[in-house]
Amino acid sequence: MPTPASGRGFLWLGLVLSSVCVALGSETQANSTTDALNILLIIVDDLRPSLGCYGDKLVRSPNIDQLASHSLLFQNAFAQQAVCAPSRVSFLTGRRPDTTRLYDFNSYWRVHAGNFSTIPQYFKENGYVTMSVGKVFHPGITSNHTDDSPYSWSFPPYHPSSEKYENTKTCRGPDGELHANLLCPVDVVDVPEGTLPDKQSTEQAVQLLEKMKTSASPFFLAVGYHKPHIPFRYPKEFQKLYPLENITLAPDSEVPDGLPPVAYNPWMDIRQREDVQALNISVPYGPIPVDFQRKIRQSYFASVSYLDTQVGHLLSALDDLQLANSTIVAFTSDHGFLMRTNN
Repeated sequence: MPTPASGRGFLWLGLVLSSVCVALGSETQANSTTDALNILLIIVDDLRPSLGCYGDKLVRSPNIDQLASHSLLFQNAFAQQAVCAPSRVSFLTGRRPDTTRLYDFNSYWRVHAGNFSTIPQYFKENGYVTMSVGKVFHPGITSNHTDDSPYSWSFPPYHPSSEKYENTKTCRGPDGELHANLLCPVDVVDVPEGTLPDKQSTEQAVQLLEKMKTSASPFFLAVGYHKPHIPFRYPKEFQKLYPLENITLAPDSEVPDGLPPVAYNPWMDIRQREDVQALNISVPYGPIPVDFQRKIRQSYFASVSYLDTQVGHLLSALDDLQLANSTIVAFTSDHGFLMRTNN
């Protein structure tokens, strides 16, 4: 098991992350940049607290758990908005969605709400080299199609080249054909480019750490991982960690009586996947077959374990490069993921 770096902050969800990182920024302003600590911010997409450090007995997450074991672990932190773009804008600016005026994916806060500074922008303006790898801001109009460059970053953000295949027909089905599925364990050597986005992001982040080791300036490196966001596209060996017979169903999988329609999400993005379409589930309340519910949960947990290995590789590099003692590690998710698989 890789040995993670000495993380001084284990942060769960944006509410806490914003206040802590801004406080750290204030500290660096008081000191010279030569004495300032580096920052490694790891952001994960759709990661619920299905982790050993949060008491989950099934999910294997040894690297994240080890980081948590000697870090500040928050037990009562909340996402400002359970949607990627508004949540990320909220904790990266330290402002609520009511202030950023972003509740969806359709606007850029600097244009529609106010020219609010971001956490990486603050560090950049105070002598840090700021770098973005993977999904940090949500892509598209909500970050001005530039990941908020050049405001937040010292040079253009990195996005893995294999990202473009995430929703394409790269999942080998039981029929031997390729499909665009929800459940997509893959043999990595067979997928386009022979790699996956999160693997590429880890490799790029490690290269940046190697370059910054000899830099006279402190760094703020944000690494955004895609998994366990759907589709569940991950190396197939992780599926073996979770035999279906060990996967339990959600205890509250039924639609509550009297639920207002406005409070219900029919999960149309999941229904568009070929393997889900084949189930011919009625809209909006049609239940997912029990065996497929177990497979969804299996692949989510497998995706978490795959993510955990990437975090382990990244933190091991921090150790190997002797940067651990001079780097604050912050770990967060943008929000969780609903596992009531009745729809």
